Amino acid sequence: MFSNSDEAAINKKLPKELLLRIFSFLDVVTLCRCAQVSRSWNVLALDGSNWQRIDLFDFQRDIEVTEILFFPSPCFCCLSELRESLTYFDKTFAQNCRNIELLSLNGCTKITDTTCTSLSKFCPKLKHLDLASCTSITNQSLKALSEGCPLLEQLNISWCDQVTKDGIQALVRCCPGLKGLFLKGCTQLEDEALKYIGAHCPELVTLNLQTCSVRGYLNRPRLSCPSASQSEAGITDLCLTQFFPPLRIMEVARCSQLTDVGFTTLARNCHELEKMDLEECVQITDSTLIQLSIHCPHLQVLSLSHCELITDDGIRHLGSGPCAHDRLEVVELDNCPLITDASLEHLKACHSLDRIELYDCQQITRAGIKRLRTHLPNIKVHAYFAPVTPPPSVGGSRQRFCRCCILL
Repeated sequence: MFSNSDEAAINKKLPKELLLRIFSFLDVVTLCRCAQVSRSWNVLALDGSNWQRIDLFDFQRDIEVTEILFFPSPCFCCLSELRESLTYFDKTFAQNCRNIELLSLNGCTKITDTTCTSLSKFCPKLKHLDLASCTSITNQSLKALSEGCPLLEQLNISWCDQVTKDGIQALVRCCPGLKGLFLKGCTQLEDEALKYIGAHCPELVTLNLQTCSVRGYLNRPRLSCPSASQSEAGITDLCLTQFFPPLRIMEVARCSQLTDVGFTTLARNCHELEKMDLEECVQITDSTLIQLSIHCPHLQVLSLSHCELITDDGIRHLGSGPCAHDRLEVVELDNCPLITDASLEHLKACHSLDRIELYDCQQITRAGIKRLRTHLPNIKVHAYFAPVTPPPSVGGSRQRFCRCCILL
């Protein structure tokens, strides 16, 4: 029931525009409560400008589309985050939210190809779509989206492992404006899929291929060269020849079939790279670092975790490259067994370096870290040192406390 307090002091003294501005900071629950205070507040709380973004993640319970549609003015909705909360999705949502531009269905495991067909039919303004871990998604979804959502700029289909090159081909041919494509864990993708992306996505700046070579990774010993049959599963160096200057973020962690050959080509063609995640690309050597240091002057974040062939010489080239003085902010070197204190000396020239990871770099010492901090006092150093074996007890006395690991 609405009260008759529309002429309350707050309504008289504050203009409606200011009240509407205040309401714009409220969450869904509070807005619904305010809508029950008075008739004037009901109009302001249910104003379409307050319902352009709906985030139901914090409810942490299963809901259905029919419940969402009780929210006011759903046609105004342009941003919706239904992460891990949606149990059922049908065309009703798409029909009533035709202006939607961003939709996150991350982890909504009941999502199927029918969902994407409905979005394609009713939501032509869709720009950002997150379908990560919607494992029922197939190539049919990508084909539908390509037909009805030509404005797509970002698509996340990580862990949708039924997607193959056919779906990627259909998608990129009709969505040339893609700027971000997240394919983490799509283990059925091969080099041909990346060829389509390179040929049809001239504006692509972010590409995530983490774990796309998981099949090849699991089928061979660490650090060994891939056989021809293994290279056919997942992406290889060939895919790295398909990209172009606009690419800024490249994430290929655990793509263990990639080598210096592919990254040399990538570095020479992609001078705008700002972030490279090469974690567990176990075949790369200092040659990759040399090419990155020469051709990628804008590099800010570089992950080399578990790249066990990297040595001090590669870090020396990185520290003397054009990105070192003003750009490089993060270097991750954990589990690089050949790295020594000499690498820290080479990084002293990186004046913008904010963080360095050195877990399980057994040749790094506390003294080396201390010298680095003398030149870069604000740097965050994450390192682990195993506790020193305590000396045998003397005179029968016992140590009253344990020697804990030290975290810098």
